[in-house]
Amino acid sequence: MYHTGEGVPQSDEEAVKWLRKSAEQGNADGEYQLGLMYANGRGVSQSDEKAVKWYIKSAEQGDANAQYNLALMYKTGQGVPQSDEEATKWLRKSAEQGHAEAQFKFGVMYHMGHGVPQSNEETIKWFTKSAEQGDADAQYYLGVMYAYGQSVSQSYEEAAKWYTKSAEQGKANAQYNLGVMYANGKGVSQSDDEAVKWFRKSAEQGNVDAQFSFGLMCIRGQGVSQSDEEAVKWYTKAAEQGHADAQYSLGVMYYIGEGVSQSDEEALKWLRKSAEQGHVDAQFNFDVMYKKGRGVL
Repeated sequence: MYHTGEGVPQSDEEAVKWLRKSAEQGNADGEYQLGLMYANGRGVSQSDEKAVKWYIKSAEQGDANAQYNLALMYKTGQGVPQSDEEATKWLRKSAEQGHAEAQFKFGVMYHMGHGVPQSNEETIKWFTKSAEQGDADAQYYLGVMYAYGQSVSQSYEEAAKWYTKSAEQGKANAQYNLGVMYANGKGVSQSDDEAVKWFRKSAEQGNVDAQFSFGLMCIRGQGVSQSDEEAVKWYTKAAEQGHADAQYSLGVMYYIGEGVSQSDEEALKWLRKSAEQGHVDAQFNFDVMYKKGRGVL
């Protein structure tokens, strides 16, 4: 539902009626909003072609949001013939007006050399502009570039700064990387409590590395109460996503019966999965179990 200035709700159909009147008089925001309604099928039949029509009208008047959405439509070929050239053109216009998401994606284009010459300097420039406006993706990737010294002077402190900003917005990869920095004391004061905090947040969002790392902290009792059962829980989540170290660790837990009922069959199952990914210790232990006939039907 839309709301009028007096707080009276109006239907999507009613909103479209007034947006159309505004758009047909050349109001750039009305054109953009009408384009959104067509793109999302709200109050009108969904139509990429009509969305593009109104985005173009708004974009040509300089609306940064319309320029950004139009760039995405050209990039994917929705409602228009696919065109990297047009996508780059409109993304640049939007980015130059300060649109944070456009700035990030424009930085990605420079990083990949898609539609523009590859340039690490331009990548950093646009990531920074976007990150400073609060874009979580830009903050995360800027943190990565500082952590590894890509086109900037390597700085764990700057990496931690940007990871923190991104992590606080819920970016799972940033949360995991920040957890690693706290665990190792790089760029921040070493803290198991902070490491566990960020590993847990990331793990709960499904980040496989964080799930394994959180399981490891649980089995060691670092920053969290020691619990073999919790370790097994998180190792299992990571193992089921194909994490070789988690599969190996889970296999060992089943082999010795810690945190889970002892089971040679389950141990062999997870050791096999890990071994097939090239995990050396898993390969050795799987071979030992197989030769002893343990877990083999």
